[in-house]
Amino acid sequence: MTVDVAPPPAAGESVPDGKTAKAEAKQRRQRESLARKEILAPVSGTLTLASLIVAVASICAVVPFLLIVEACRELLATTVDTDRVWRLLLIAVVLLVVRAVLQAVALTWSHLVDAGFQLTLRRLLADKLTRVPLGWFGERTSSEVKKYLHDDVEALHYLVAHARLDFVGSVTIPLVTLVYLFTVDWRLTLVLLLPLVIYVLCMKKMLDEPGRERIATYNAAEQRTREATVEFVDGIQVVRAFGRAGKAHSVFQDAVDHQTDSLRRMKLPTMSVQSLSDAVVSPVFVMLLVVLAGLAGVGANWIDPLDVLPFLLVGLGLGSSLLGLGYGAQALRTAGDAALRLHGLQATAELASGAPDSEVAVPAADAVPAGLVRFEGVDFGYRADHLVLRGVDLELAPGTLTALVGPSGSGKSTLAKLLPRFYDVASGRISIGGRDIRDFSSEELYRTVGFVFQDVRLIRGSIRDNLLLARADADDAALERAARAAQIHDRILALPRGYDSEIGVDATLSGGEAQRLSIARTLLADTPVLVLDEATAFADPESEAAVQDALAALVAGRTVLVIAHRLHTITGVDRILVLENGVLVEQGDHETLRAAGGLYRRLWDINEAALDVVMEGTR
Repeated sequence: MTVDVAPPPAAGESVPDGKTAKAEAKQRRQRESLARKEILAPVSGTLTLASLIVAVASICAVVPFLLIVEACRELLATTVDTDRVWRLLLIAVVLLVVRAVLQAVALTWSHLVDAGFQLTLRRLLADKLTRVPLGWFGERTSSEVKKYLHDDVEALHYLVAHARLDFVGSVTIPLVTLVYLFTVDWRLTLVLLLPLVIYVLCMKKMLDEPGRERIATYNAAEQRTREATVEFVDGIQVVRAFGRAGKAHSVFQDAVDHQTDSLRRMKLPTMSVQSLSDAVVSPVFVMLLVVLAGLAGVGANWIDPLDVLPFLLVGLGLGSSLLGLGYGAQALRTAGDAALRLHGLQATAELASGAPDSEVAVPAADAVPAGLVRFEGVDFGYRADHLVLRGVDLELAPGTLTALVGPSGSGKSTLAKLLPRFYDVASGRISIGGRDIRDFSSEELYRTVGFVFQDVRLIRGSIRDNLLLARADADDAALERAARAAQIHDRILALPRGYDSEIGVDATLSGGEAQRLSIARTLLADTPVLVLDEATAFADPESEAAVQDALAALVAGRTVLVIAHRLHTITGVDRILVLENGVLVEQGDHETLRAAGGLYRRLWDINEAALDVVMEGTR
């Protein structure tokens, strides 16, 4: 048997004491409560009305049993009034029917409200995602985004359609019952409170902070399994071709085993506590408790034998009404975590809206070319305490091809993503045509700046659908010109249905082909500014030079920024910018920088040595 031992704290790392842990747990509960309140605000009023209906229905569920108790008292009386007995029974039946109708109305209403709420919330979240920085998506996988829009919204179903109604019903029934039983005999009622107290303590244990941590661990394990499954399925051809299928399967199997272990750790403590809570409020246990206490009371002459009857008829159902809360505890915690995540998404900072054109018009005397790009004193960091780019000043002229190079981690891709405003600069400004890009609306900015990055995203649909994303009104001739320029036209024609072939159905593209299709889509948009991050990173040797020639031929009237590691592909560009540790250290053409003997020369020598090794290997 293995025992997990927490690792010792690292040097200088503080260990939270009991008070700190409690304070953090309290803060989390407060955040979750606020998140639930704000997320459910649109339907709160409607759910309150539905809860009132459930409260009335719950009263109607208890009163028939009280009437039956009175009917039994009448039947046990010396003189029986049968008419009164039948009246009591008839009223009980009517109340049960009313209760069923009210319960059905409340549940149907809450589910209809939930359906509308989920639709509205998904639309609001989708609209929100159109306003967050594009860099937000780069930090998350598609499955994580899907979890926000589908899984987390779906998890709120219990909060909307059940939680409040279940709580009202679970509280109203015991409350009405206990009030009645107190009027019968307060001492036996106190005995009946014992299983309820035990149940409440068990519920508190089930909803404690360690339980939340176990759920968080399981959710992370589930996400890991989901990602491992996708990687295993998508990469099975490659790993089998290199004889590494066992390795890929082991990664998937490890993820599944970890999820199974996490599920066991999450469920076992909860199941034992829930079993105890279910047992103490079960009718058998409550009946045994009432009978024992009733016999003792009758023997001590402090209760009439007939007064035990209400406790047996009404008291037995006291605990069963609370069971719904226990069974919904897991769903409630899952919904609470989902509400917290969705609230965090709604609070995500958005890109500031662009100023209207009329407010930012550049005076004629100061007019600059429309495609002129300037970085002026730009600083940027993903965290406030760590800058990735510092003091970047550069200018990209229209009709020129500029290459951005530098060691790995120097900030090349980060700089490129600032131009299409994946992120906003920490200080300084970036302008196009003399106008700060923060004054562009999103639609106008992406009509001005086109981009192709390493992580190519294609939608489910045909080749034609993917191209038309750039320009919905493009005709076949325009599609073909863009595809030819990106050296992907012939590959498209080789597909079963040409441009109508569907991605993932009868069109399976390699990484380089998908990237060239993305280049064609960007060229079709005909933006005055182009940003290409590793434009030929996945291109095969036959098409790499052709793609570079096509891009060079298309720079007329455009401002093009290309990021590349393979320096031999950019020797013919107009200007080369060299980044090191987020600082622009050199700029100029290939020959000038090579002769300068600086960082570019060192990178060039490394590139040449690598090419020589490759050439030697092919001989």
